[in-house]
Amino acid sequence: MNSSIQLEPRVAAILGALIADSAALGLHWLYDPERIAQIEKIKGLVFLQPDANDYTGTSGYFAHGNKSVGDSSGYGEICLLMLRHFAQHGQFDRIAYQTEYRSHFGPGGAYIGYVDSPTRQTLQTLLPLKPEEFPEKSGADDDQFAALAAMPSVVATHNGSQEALEAKIERVVRLTNHNDTAVAAAQYAGCVLLKVLNGKSIIQALTSALPQAGEKLTPLLEEALQTRQLDSVAVAKRFGSACHVLEGLPVIAHIAQYAPDYRAAIEENIRIGGDSCGRAIMLGAIMAADTARRSEQHSVIPLEWAARYQKLSVAAHACAQL
Repeated sequence: MNSSIQLEPRVAAILGALIADSAALGLHWLYDPERIAQIEKIKGLVFLQPDANDYTGTSGYFAHGNKSVGDSSGYGEICLLMLRHFAQHGQFDRIAYQTEYRSHFGPGGAYIGYVDSPTRQTLQTLLPLKPEEFPEKSGADDDQFAALAAMPSVVATHNGSQEALEAKIERVVRLTNHNDTAVAAAQYAGCVLLKVLNGKSIIQALTSALPQAGEKLTPLLEEALQTRQLDSVAVAKRFGSACHVLEGLPVIAHIAQYAPDYRAAIEENIRIGGDSCGRAIMLGAIMAADTARRSEQHSVIPLEWAARYQKLSVAAHACAQL
C-alpha cells in the first residue's frame, strides 16, 4: 500500500528539504561509508537516534548528542526560520530576518545544538548591534552549506521574475556567507529548483542552470554530470563529502540526475556520509518538487518519514499561511 503523501510542488520542495535534513541527522558528519553500511544493516539508515558509539574508531565528528529522532540540524533550522519569516511578513525583510536569526540562534534562543562557523561569525557581527545598525552583508567569508540552507524557502515562495529572485538570493546568502563562491552556489541551486518547479526535468534544470554556477563550480558540476550511472560513493571520493559547496553540490547534482525518486535520493545521500544534512536541503527540495510535479501517481515524501519530523505541524502551518 502506498503510504506517501501528495503535495503541491512548492510545498513539496520546502517539506522535502526539511524532512531530508531531519532524516540524515542520526549519521551526520560520519565520514565512513563502510561504517554507515554496517549500521544500515543493523539499525537502518533514516531517522536514527544520534549515537556516539557509531562514530567510535573512525573518521567523523559527533555533533548532535543533545538531539533526538526527528530533530533538525542547523541547516534545517535556517530553512524553517526563513519559511516562517515569509509566512509572517509576506516578503523578505532583511532587518526583520536578521533580528529573527539573532533571536533564534543567539544566546537564550530556541535553537540548541551545534553552531557552525558561518552561524557563529554572523552572530558575532549581529549581537552587539541595534537592528537599525545591522549591515546588509553580515555573513562570514565562508563557502559552507549554510549558504544554501534557506534556498528552498526563498525559491518556493518567490512569485516575481528570475532577475528579482537572483537579487534576493544574493541578499539572503550574504547575511550568513559573505563569499562569492557561496553566492554562486546558491544562484545555481536556486535556479535548478526554480526550473524544476516551472516544469523542466531535473537533467534539463541541472544543465541549463550552469551559467549561474560561476567559474569555480561550473567545471566541477560539468564533470559530475558526465557520469554514466549512480555511483555516489565514488563521486563523493572524487569531489569530497565535507561542508563546502564546491564539494557537495557536484554530489547533489550526481544523485539528483540518477536517483529514481525522493526516498532513493535521500537514502543514497546518507550512505555517502560527511555533511549529509548540508546536502540534504537542496537535494530534498529538488527531488520532492520534481516528483510532485511530474506524477500524480507516484509518491512524493514517505508518510512515515513526515510523521517523524518533529516540526511538521509548524512547517505545514507556515506553508498554509503563504
